[in-house]
Amino acid sequence: MKKQVFLFIMMTVFIAASAQEPHWQDLFNGKKLKGWTKLNGTAEYKVQDNTIIGISKMGTPNTFLATEKMYDDFILEFEFKVDEGLNSGVQFRSNSLKNYQDGRVHGYQFEIDPSDRAWTGGIYDEARRGWLYPLTYNTLKAIVVKSDDNNKCVYPATYNPLAQKAFKKNKWNKARIEAIGNSIRTWVNEIPCADLIDDMTKSGFIALQVHGIGNNETLAGKTVSWRNIRILTENLEQFKTPEDKNGIIQINAIPNTLSEKEEREGWKLLWDGKTTAGWKGAKLSGFPEKGWIVEDGILKVLKGSGGESTNGGDIITTKKFKNFILKVDFKITKGANSGIKYFVDPDLNKGEGSAIGCEFQILDDNNHPDAKLGVKGNRKLGSLYDLIPAPENKPFFNGFFNTAMIVVKGNHVEHWLNGVKLLEYERNNPMWNALVAYSKYKDWPNFGNLREGHILLQDHGDEVWFRNIKIKELE
Repeated sequence: MKKQVFLFIMMTVFIAASAQEPHWQDLFNGKKLKGWTKLNGTAEYKVQDNTIIGISKMGTPNTFLATEKMYDDFILEFEFKVDEGLNSGVQFRSNSLKNYQDGRVHGYQFEIDPSDRAWTGGIYDEARRGWLYPLTYNTLKAIVVKSDDNNKCVYPATYNPLAQKAFKKNKWNKARIEAIGNSIRTWVNEIPCADLIDDMTKSGFIALQVHGIGNNETLAGKTVSWRNIRILTENLEQFKTPEDKNGIIQINAIPNTLSEKEEREGWKLLWDGKTTAGWKGAKLSGFPEKGWIVEDGILKVLKGSGGESTNGGDIITTKKFKNFILKVDFKITKGANSGIKYFVDPDLNKGEGSAIGCEFQILDDNNHPDAKLGVKGNRKLGSLYDLIPAPENKPFFNGFFNTAMIVVKGNHVEHWLNGVKLLEYERNNPMWNALVAYSKYKDWPNFGNLREGHILLQDHGDEVWFRNIKIKELE
């Protein structure tokens, strides 16, 4: 009887211990490329010293070595090393479908970037939406705010400056990807890099990329290598990395929604993605009957004559705001002009033209004549229109949605674009008033010095798309 009890106890301990150990599966046996298939390009992959080596080749598009098996939720780990000058990546939840660009590989990519940009560990949407989580970096000061659960959060801050230092050039690096439900998180050498919420693709293969180099002879024959590739598909909730509430910024790419983390931090939707609730014409009692439409979760200002507020007219929030962080995703059509205004007083201008307020300029700098007007580029994309220019070198993704962010804390204001701070200024002081006196706003009393005001989306006669309009009010 004692022997049976002892055996039972030992078996229970063994089962419990086994349940606590992750059951990793090797995706590469170190000898052959069994279970992998080459797609799209003609770059070479070979096995050497328990390592998969991809070799760049001129005259071929991106080449991918893809698993034959598909994966949905998983934790993936691998080691990688890349020659300088050669961009690469690892695809996951990706597909190659005949009815999508004739089989072109598309889906999420863990970026491998040895350049000075240093975006290794960022998340790119290959052949679809472009950058979802770029590791943009800026050292200007941040603002500390508190979330509903009283956790301090430094926001806005860089997406993650430590991540840009995690990658080691010419050395082996360790990567980790956790794709569980709509949550996608990445690490490089145990440093958290990306925290993305997205729901576009639930399942797909994993693939190793050799990036196309065109006809650049200097990059031909360069290599990117992978080893110790393993995946975990069971008991993911038990083995996933705990969320760090004071960690890196999360990007929610699901249009017009709030993640659990955003709700904890106090974010609210300023547009619901379906109706015109909370918005009205800047010079109307209701929403414009023409010139604006809601379509597929996008708020579109339609093309008109190209004039300022001559079609549907500007729209403003029905509520006024004082201290806040505002985020707006926007997409411009070729040659388009628009803007996001704040501290707007719709009673200042009852005549022709736009309502009056400080403006985050939205402009196709390459194709709209306004980019050449003003002073030192202060009418270009991201500028405080006609007052303070944004830097020439901006992280703008042409053809995709970009994220504008405006921060107001008392008299301190900041403009951000895709995670990079473009400019900051102080208002309600002699220097500000002098700046206004030399601008097109000189005749408007107390311009930019309002304690609070409406937020505005501008009709400038060109088609521009808006979505993911979110606000976090500050104390």
